[in-house]
Amino acid sequence: PDVLFLHGQAFTSKTWEALGTLALLAGEGYRAVAIDLPGYGDSPPVEMVVTAQGRRTFLDHVLQELGMQRPVLVSPSMSGRFALPFLLAHGDQLAGFVPIAPVGTKDYTAEQYREVQTPTLILYGDRDTRLAPQALQNLQHLPEHRVAVLSGAGHACYLDKPEDFHQALLGFLRQLK
Repeated sequence: PDVLFLHGQAFTSKTWEALGTLALLAGEGYRAVAIDLPGYGDSPPVEMVVTAQGRRTFLDHVLQELGMQRPVLVSPSMSGRFALPFLLAHGDQLAGFVPIAPVGTKDYTAEQYREVQTPTLILYGDRDTRLAPQALQNLQHLPEHRVAVLSGAGHACYLDKPEDFHQALLGFLRQLK
């Protein structure tokens, strides 16, 4: 299965490279790809992403370009603005969803979340007291979810505790097979 990594506001696709995440997953037989969102890293800004529908379409294009069929989508922080509209509209096109304290979860209702059948790993650091609890409160309405808390980790929990993060992610990916 394919795994697509988005990134938070202070980061780019290189974050996942530097952490060794992409190499680790490749070694486990996954096709792991990290992209720069528009206006970050090497990606120029694009007009279409100012709306939720535009961001959803953008992700759709990315998956088509990469030839990814039913990937697992990993979405930290700011990238929730891309991942959530996609999940709610096209959740059936994802094999799994890994939200890491994403923004924008309160833009949707419990009913909307309840309709999504995508297996989800809600992942966050226990020191993230701002975004994580809010995201958990909303995302727990996803019927197929489980939760992994990284102890001693902040908002960018994958940077604070990379080994714990990798373990949780791999555990989730393995049980999707």
